[in-house]
Amino acid sequence: MSTIYGYIRVSSRDQNEERQVRAMEAFGVLPSNMICDKQSGKDFNRPGYKRLMRKLKKGDVLVVKSIDRLGRDYNEILEQWRILTKEKQADVVVLDMPLLDTRSGRDLTGKLIADIVLQLLSYVAQTEREFIRQRQREGIENARANGVHLGRRAIEKPEIYDEVKAAWRRGEMSGRQAAERLGISHTLFRKWVADDSKKVS
Repeated sequence: MSTIYGYIRVSSRDQNEERQVRAMEAFGVLPSNMICDKQSGKDFNRPGYKRLMRKLKKGDVLVVKSIDRLGRDYNEILEQWRILTKEKQADVVVLDMPLLDTRSGRDLTGKLIADIVLQLLSYVAQTEREFIRQRQREGIENARANGVHLGRRAIEKPEIYDEVKAAWRRGEMSGRQAAERLGISHTLFRKWVADDSKKVS
């Protein structure tokens, strides 16, 4: 007898687990058969998904809310689809895209349509992610060109920096002692000293 599983993935930035759970319940997935990973798309080390793949057998049905729950990019989504439908011989239902339901249209034409739609959707998703990254890069470059400082604010040198540096140069204290006196890391103290030397030269 086949089993219907639901796979849910949420990340720290996208806490919509409840929305996916409600969609699974509406489809008829039992709570005991819902497997959830709280992992970002960037880090796809998914223990829940690995456990699901061990359970999944021929004739079972895997339900996901959207196609991007299966992978983080175009190639991975296609690879997971191939493993699920060809190697595992399980059916896949994508709730947000009724055409991606391998239970219906089990003939060659139905499967061909599902594969074409999958490749198109995966390509569009990948292209959109690359477009977002490109806009972010352009935004950063534009900000830098306009003199906007990005990243962590530089630590200002304490008033006693010159005094401590002079004492360090005279050998009255070690670099670590100087850094400790200034309340900074030894690495930062060495960087400041090196920067000062560049300015002098």
